Amino acid sequence: MPGTAADEVLEDLRSEGEELDALVAPLAEETGERWTAATPAPGWTVAHQIAHLAWTDERALLAARDPGAFRREAEAALADPAAVDTYVDDGARRGAALPPGALLALWRAGRRTLAGALRELSARPGRHRIPWYGPPMSPAGMATARLMETWAHGEDIAGALGVRREPTARLRHVARLGVRTRDFAHLVNGLEPPADPFRVELVPPPAAGGAPGELWTYGPADAPQRVGGPALDFCLLVTRRVHRDDTALRATGAAAERWLSVAQAFAGPPGAGRAPGARSHGDGGTR
Repeated sequence: MPGTAADEVLEDLRSEGEELDALVAPLAEETGERWTAATPAPGWTVAHQIAHLAWTDERALLAARDPGAFRREAEAALADPAAVDTYVDDGARRGAALPPGALLALWRAGRRTLAGALRELSARPGRHRIPWYGPPMSPAGMATARLMETWAHGEDIAGALGVRREPTARLRHVARLGVRTRDFAHLVNGLEPPADPFRVELVPPPAAGGAPGELWTYGPADAPQRVGGPALDFCLLVTRRVHRDDTALRATGAAAERWLSVAQAFAGPPGAGRAPGARSHGDGGTR
């Protein structure tokens, strides 16, 4: 029987989670110094990063299983714009206070349960949209968003630990999400989205495989507004883990250049992002 649109990305989400799990699991068995190490996200330790992933998985599960309850919770939490960051921080803080083993168990169980719910929903007849803090998403879209967050927060953790993670072909999901959220990134920054499509041509990381010279491409080939360069740099930029000036990305056209200054693949306010010159592989700088 053919798989659903969500099956491939759910398999990659599982792999992304397992890779990060393998990085942090040994920390939970240590004295705690590295588990509580500061990450590039101000005020967040490694424990906060894992707690945030577990908390967001819980919110995604609620949205998938009980959209009405999720909407009521989100509306109440976001009624005061000044409380948005506190809402997210509180979820991370509560989880980070748990013993390391308990937090890891919570995150692992949440990953499995959410994946099962998304797979079940995607297999049902009809078109399903899951509410979220940004635009609603399909089950495959929600899985893609969870993969993006897992990778991005994994970069924060890697930066805290001084670990270099080799990029994989799973970045194509992050890149595609970064392209699809072009208009959303403008809107959350109070800007009018561009009227015309852009062309994006990205060079996959060597570890991603594929034929030499093969690009990840999006948009019409003849679009005058163009973005090109390393896929890794683009993914770091749209997750706001690197400053625009510290990438090898190229923009042709004023609208394309403006997009790269505000690009954002995640829901919520843009935050301060990274300062210029602060890049190191694994760096973060925003939640």
